[in-house]
Amino acid sequence: MIQTTGITKSFDKLQILKKIDLHVNKNEIVAIVGASGAGKTTLLQIIGTLDKPDSGKILINGIDPFRLNEIEISRFRNRHIGFVFQFHQLLPEFTALENVMIPMLIARAKATIAEKKAKELLDFLNMSDRMTHKPAELSGGEKQRIAVARALINNPSVILADEPSGSLDTKNKEELHALFFDLRNQFGQTFIIVTHDERLATKTDRIIYMKDGVITN
Repeated sequence: MIQTTGITKSFDKLQILKKIDLHVNKNEIVAIVGASGAGKTTLLQIIGTLDKPDSGKILINGIDPFRLNEIEISRFRNRHIGFVFQFHQLLPEFTALENVMIPMLIARAKATIAEKKAKELLDFLNMSDRMTHKPAELSGGEKQRIAVARALINNPSVILADEPSGSLDTKNKEELHALFFDLRNQFGQTFIIVTHDERLATKTDRIIYMKDGVITN
């Protein structure tokens, strides 16, 4: 479903990625691990079309997003890729429900349809009683569940998670990790997760090890 071939990326004279070849199957949960500076987040950003490679090719469901113009890339990202970040990135002025709805509204869905879908996801995530709360009124674990619902709302091809449990305590980490597998089982979701959490990595279908800009396994 996702295929990268010969991906390279440099910043000034420092080469971050060195001809990365990677394949991820549909419904697979993959962990990318490695020391800080190994290139994990840069690779995730390129797969997520947030950054462009210097060379190489990426295919997502057979489409090369970097052959699209900027407007088309944004539309592709919105519809095919969900993101979960370490610090949630929720908009503080909006309620949990409104935060979840935003990607669907950006895709120009009707507000009534977006609200219905967001409520269904919040119910599935056991967050219905928090939908009117703003991020400042939510715990870390609750914020991350809202972020997961937001990532899911457009039925993306893949969810990219960058240290998703890095800011959570042990209990919330375990609940979030279990949620990823529940979502794969319920919705056939694909995950690529950058993590330093060994317990999460060992539960995934496959671990990809990176060091100094290359995949070592």
